[in-house]
Amino acid sequence: MVSPISIARSNMILYCARPREVTDFYRDVLGLEEVFANDWFTEFRLTDHSFLSVADASRTSITPARGHGITITLLVDDVVSARATLVERLDDVGALERRWGALGFYVHDPEGHRIEIWAPASGGPGGNDAGL
Repeated sequence: MVSPISIARSNMILYCARPREVTDFYRDVLGLEEVFANDWFTEFRLTDHSFLSVADASRTSITPARGHGITITLLVDDVVSARATLVERLDDVGALERRWGALGFYVHDPEGHRIEIWAPASGGPGGNDAGL
């Protein structure tokens, strides 16, 4: 068996054609903490060691994925409350569904990146059937 590499920090970078709209979504709709920004790149804290960044694709050599083949999954403490909050902020919030032992729902950012927000269906915070 191969020894795992030691990872101290992770960051997913979304290369976007509409970076300002996507940045506004993650900051103003999801409420993520912005920890760095310049004129073409913004970094948000997800956890102490996990980050999500939005980059202006026109300033890089990377083509925007425009949501194709990407799902960002976010484990939350209370999926029912998270969904209720987003229903107040967005027009298109997916239904709360039970899958794979979890409760979850989907939203999409302005470029179509799918965001799955979920919590365990039982045995943990937010892991109840309220709101189903």
